[in-house]
Amino acid sequence: MNMVSPILNRGELSRQARVAQGLGSPFVAAVLEAGQRQLHRAPHTAALIEQWPRDPSSSALAMRFNAALHALARQGALPALRALYLRQHDDYDGAIGAALAAQDGFVAAFMRGTPQTNEVGRAAAIAAALMVARADFGLPFELLELGSSCGLNLNLARYGYTLGGVAAGTTDSPVQIAPQWLGPPPILAPIAVARARGSDLNPLYADDDATRDRLLAFVWADQPRRAARLEQALALARRYPPHIDQADAVAWLGDRLAAPQQAGLCRVIFHSMVLQYLTDDERQVVEETIAGAGARATRERPLARISFEWTPSRDEVQLCLTLWPTGEKRMLATCHAYGDWIDWRGWRN
Repeated sequence: MNMVSPILNRGELSRQARVAQGLGSPFVAAVLEAGQRQLHRAPHTAALIEQWPRDPSSSALAMRFNAALHALARQGALPALRALYLRQHDDYDGAIGAALAAQDGFVAAFMRGTPQTNEVGRAAAIAAALMVARADFGLPFELLELGSSCGLNLNLARYGYTLGGVAAGTTDSPVQIAPQWLGPPPILAPIAVARARGSDLNPLYADDDATRDRLLAFVWADQPRRAARLEQALALARRYPPHIDQADAVAWLGDRLAAPQQAGLCRVIFHSMVLQYLTDDERQVVEETIAGAGARATRERPLARISFEWTPSRDEVQLCLTLWPTGEKRMLATCHAYGDWIDWRGWRN
């Protein structure tokens, strides 16, 4: 485990406020700035942040804090905080300071839980990568997702996409995703999924009210279209429940890749914003497990890996695709962290 000196965590909310501003969320940036100023009113939360044992950025510590406040605002028990989130006033320090003083225990407990964004917008990038794999192999997919949360992206074949003016996926789906597209148009190919399965240490379920509330709390409050799209994806998941195993992702991946692969299916491992929550040793095991499966791949039983992750320096989100049996790897695009835009480079860049 990467240990971090407590002193390095001081000012983390302000640092991440600048990130939120850069990602197009001035409201969340203001919440985090006020949270930093008012943190002294919540000693349990302040101690949790200062003593966090891993890198606070890769642990999404500020996003946990923001989601905890959003959850409180959605509950409505703190009128000033709720009114702030409804944009009925702009006294950030007053509302957030009072909320931290009144609900220090709630905020700290909420932050200890693993982030549950399950961002549906990222499905557009994953779908674009799948179309590259389909054009290469001409086969339908068996999807295996690491860190599935509620499994909403396991339903990606049921969503509709507009990618650089190109319509893809299920065009009449209630879930439509249209990121800003930069670069050449994508390869257009069917997104045919024969089966999809994921894993999560603590799976969430779309028919559970607490799941809905937690996922919506992680959506930034000044991005209502994201919230509406999430609601639609949850409704679709209630009709078509994703298959999620409650399991450690590293062990689960080894078991699934050791299982026989049906000829005529392209097995696809995909993950989005998951690797940052693994230890260095766990990431190494994941890499070795996938490489071993790739070495066994054939044209009749090919393997693909789609990765939507921050770079180690956390200065860029990259969409990468690796195809076996050749083992060829390409960075297909750089992306907004929540999929709002995709800067596409393509397979033959």
